[in-house]
Amino acid sequence: MKSSTAFTQHSPAKLALWALLSIILTNSCSDPATVGIELAPGNNQIGTFFEEFELPAEVVLIDSFNTTKRGNLVVGIEQDDYFGRTEATGYTRLHVDVNKERPTPEAFLDSMFFDVRVISVDGENLDEGKTLNIYRLTEPILDTAYYSFDKLMFEENPIATGEFTFGEVKDTIISLPLNEEFREDFFGKMKRGLEFQDLFLFRDYFPGVAFKGKEGDNTTLGIALNTDTKIATYYHYPGDTASTLYEVSTAVSTAASSRYFTGIESDRTGTPTAVVTEPSENYSTGPKVGLKAGLGMMIKLDTSPIDSFLDTLPGVTFNQVNIMIGEVDEYPEGQTAPQKLSLYFTDDSNQFIESGTSVYFTVQADGQSQVFTNEDGDEVPNVSAPAAINFDSEKGSYNQLITSYLNAVYRGQLLRKDWLVYGGFVSSPIASGQDPFRQSLRQFIVDKNKIKLQVIYSKVR
Repeated sequence: MKSSTAFTQHSPAKLALWALLSIILTNSCSDPATVGIELAPGNNQIGTFFEEFELPAEVVLIDSFNTTKRGNLVVGIEQDDYFGRTEATGYTRLHVDVNKERPTPEAFLDSMFFDVRVISVDGENLDEGKTLNIYRLTEPILDTAYYSFDKLMFEENPIATGEFTFGEVKDTIISLPLNEEFREDFFGKMKRGLEFQDLFLFRDYFPGVAFKGKEGDNTTLGIALNTDTKIATYYHYPGDTASTLYEVSTAVSTAASSRYFTGIESDRTGTPTAVVTEPSENYSTGPKVGLKAGLGMMIKLDTSPIDSFLDTLPGVTFNQVNIMIGEVDEYPEGQTAPQKLSLYFTDDSNQFIESGTSVYFTVQADGQSQVFTNEDGDEVPNVSAPAAINFDSEKGSYNQLITSYLNAVYRGQLLRKDWLVYGGFVSSPIASGQDPFRQSLRQFIVDKNKIKLQVIYSKVR
């Protein structure tokens, strides 16, 4: 733990905190009033102190990770020495509009593509070609909830394959030509079959597709399911000078997608995370810890050092409290760390602690009330303004002020809880389809000794 102190005739609001940091002295966790430099002895009432201490960290694999209709599909294969091999496969239905005019038996097929709206690209060597494969499902997507460990059967050979060089482009539509056998069968049913006259008959004929990446690409795509992701069929009649387009998309309407989910497979053999075998259990992975979205691997922080620290501090006010994670380990160009994190309260069960209305308790934003008085007159934790722990790409670290939180714990308004570091931020922690932690495989790895609280506080002498 690091400590320092200074005294001044000014009010705490006017303290030169950055100047204070320049005179920090390394010391033990003894009474901070005995450590530091006194600037104006005999004339001062306010002491200002600095402390820095680590929060012990382990990793936890989240349980019951619902990926059904969670914003976008995640598709790709990633490999590294800490997390091992992680593969994300996207599954979706397609929707046929039975009222749309279909080509008649006289029509001739010009071409057929599977268009895919890519909304994010994260990976290595993006100036090289990356492959996407699309497979026809052999079993239906049911009207039920699917989780990250779920998967469906599909045909052995893809109906479409394409290689694309993304470079700096992260939002685009790519077109994959469908193979000849599929084109002939699909266009024949489109012209003459009952399958395109009834949605349920269509699903029996064509249950949906699976999107898969290629081994070795080390790249993940985010795919949006909307009117842009579709089978586009171009055809003409004798005498036509231009093609007509018929679409079967992954959208039920312009505002709603077909049912979809992402399945995740993880092989951590031979890596530090190989010890992580059971959900909701915390594991030590050596000198480093890591977080990986999509896989559902989080970091658990033991906040008990806060109790030990606060026990030494009678009569203080916290001026500035910062949580710092990092600098994180370097990651390849083209990959991106999660941009925001959340701190969810937890206990020995390693579950999010629910307030009773599908809302979970989190550290609240600085400057916001950490508690409120309910209708029964009881003071309870606030849940309306979660704190976002922001990533500084230049420094390679996550930082956020949590001064209001520590003041609330010190005053006894909040009971200190351990934290689960969640790899996404939702402005309201109500279950949401737009949850970044379920929409990518973004990750970071960090040394355990680089997860710290930095505290500046004042004490009346």
